[in-house]
Amino acid sequence: MKPFPLFFFTLAGIVLFLLTMPILNMLTASDPALLSATMQDKEVFHAISLTLRTAFRATAWGMFFGIPLAYLLARNTFPGKSIVQGLIDLPIMIPHTAMGVALLMVYGKKFILGSVFAKLGISFVGTELGISLAMAYVSLPFLVNSARDGFIAVNEGLEKTARTLGATPWQTFYKISLPLARRAIITGAIMMWARGISEFGAVVILAYHPMVAPILIWERFESYGLKYARPVASLLIIICLIVFALLRWLAQRKQEM
Repeated sequence: MKPFPLFFFTLAGIVLFLLTMPILNMLTASDPALLSATMQDKEVFHAISLTLRTAFRATAWGMFFGIPLAYLLARNTFPGKSIVQGLIDLPIMIPHTAMGVALLMVYGKKFILGSVFAKLGISFVGTELGISLAMAYVSLPFLVNSARDGFIAVNEGLEKTARTLGATPWQTFYKISLPLARRAIITGAIMMWARGISEFGAVVILAYHPMVAPILIWERFESYGLKYARPVASLLIIICLIVFALLRWLAQRKQEM
């Protein structure tokens, strides 16, 4: 093999090794008996199911509100567009514990929006709704940016042709733009869901209880040490890998159909 590709293959191998070694080491080092007992732990089951459920809900919200935003950014030029794009990426750059405090100061019962929602009987602090809100806030950039790139890749001439043939803007969007950008949207949705599952900082500030899996892992590590935190972390990783692989497979199947 020539030196140039060999150098790149070596660097790629190092990166893959660094990425997979911690996960493989944790999975293989877990005590099978303790892992089995962890699977039967109701607190662990509730935390993991809550994590998956709230992350899915956050992703659904993100798709409903984020896809139109992504389309506008892909198809329109307007004053302050770069500022809007910067605001979308803001949750990625700001420490998530700081974002949790910021969310609490808006959605807390004594603050701006929180007091309004409280009168309607809706609370975000210490509720599943608050968990989904925190997850959506920190993970939405992954969906919006991916969907925006997907819409940019769609030939705008196809949309104009559809319009000249009598299609309405809604019909053009749902029958031309959305299907052609589907792959990028699905990829962004999977990444948003995965990022939501891993969120800790914003969630622990806004909704410590009910306890999602990342918070449970942290609490068990703080209270009982690595021995009892590792099985929960291993179980969460196994479930995430299975679900992530399944979603990727389904997305690939849809592209081939």
